[in-house]
Parts: sequence; structure tokens; C-alpha cells
Amino acid sequence: MTDKRERHILITGFGGQGIVMAGDILGRAATLYDHKHATMTQNYGPEARGGACSSQVIISGEEILFPCVEEPEILVCMSQEAYTKNVKSLRPEGTLIWDTDLVRTRKSDMSFKTFHIPATRFAEQLGTKMMANIVMLGFLSAVEPLVHADALKKAVLESVPAATRDNNLRAFTNGREYGQSIIKGTLEQEQAKLQD
Repeated sequence: MTDKRERHILITGFGGQGIVMAGDILGRAATLYDHKHATMTQNYGPEARGGACSSQVIISGEEILFPCVEEPEILVCMSQEAYTKNVKSLRPEGTLIWDTDLVRTRKSDMSFKTFHIPATRFAEQLGTKMMANIVMLGFLSAVEPLVHADALKKAVLESVPAATRDNNLRAFTNGREYGQSIIKGTLEQEQAKLQD
């Protein structure tokens, strides 16, 4: 049975991080490879690079009537400004995901389900921080499975220049494996609590 509910995702950061590209890849994976409906809208600050930037993605098993994300269920933050500006819009039962290299969170915002990854550092280890968005997509695929991982991987590979495909695949895989290790650790902790 297909999950028909709408999933509202807000990916935020600054221009030059590939925020819009990440949203486009996620929507493409949903529509082309998972056969779901998806919309993606983008928002830029007045500056081309370095200004606030966001990508709003809605994924659904049914037709989407309104394309804007007003109260995200999942908020991905890749800059401090993005976190500060958008965390108040996250649904109370939502998921907050952030890049630990670029965002400092407040304890008061830890009532959400939270996940974090040093995405920029992972990307730099692969040779360029420009792939932090792909690391983050891999991570997202593990901690919040919105689309099948293979669908997301295919969408990544068709969205990046051919010469960078291997590196982008590594970025995606590194992010996903990190996310899977966190999920595994969380499940083990929950099982240990049940046994106590």
C-alpha cells in the first residue's frame, strides 16, 4: 500500500551550497523513480551567493493541490541563519536535521526528533565542500526515508556532471552510511532500555 499523505520538507542554507539542487534531486527521485507526486519551490535572498536560500519540497502518493511548505515536517538546516529563521515553523512532531559544522542549535529546540551530521566536513574530505548537499541527501535517505534510496541515488547521478559522478556517489554513500549507523545506535539504545 502506498503512503498517500503529504510529506513537507524544507531544505535551507545559503546560495552556493546546492540547496535548490538538493530539493530538485529529491523531487526528481520521488516523481521519476518512486512514481509519486512532488512539487519543489525555491526561494533566494537578494544575493546570488551567500544569501539565504531554501527549497520547499512536497512528496505525496496523491495529487498535490498547494505547492508551498508553510509548516515543514522535516527541516534541513545548512546555515545558522537558516536554522534561526526557520526552526519556529517546524511542526511540533517534526524532524530537525542540521550540519554540525555550520549550525549551533538551542536546547529549547530539542523537543523535535533531531539528527545531525558534519556534512561539510565529509564533503571536504572528498575534495570539495560543494558536495555537502549530496552528503546531506544521503543522510536524509537513512534517517527519514521519504523515497527509496536507489531512487535518490539515480536522481543524484543524473543531476551532476558526468566527471563528478563517482565523487558524488561517494558523498551520498558516506552520508547514508553515517545516518544508518545513527539509526542503528538509536535502536540499540531503545532495546537496551527495554531490557533494563
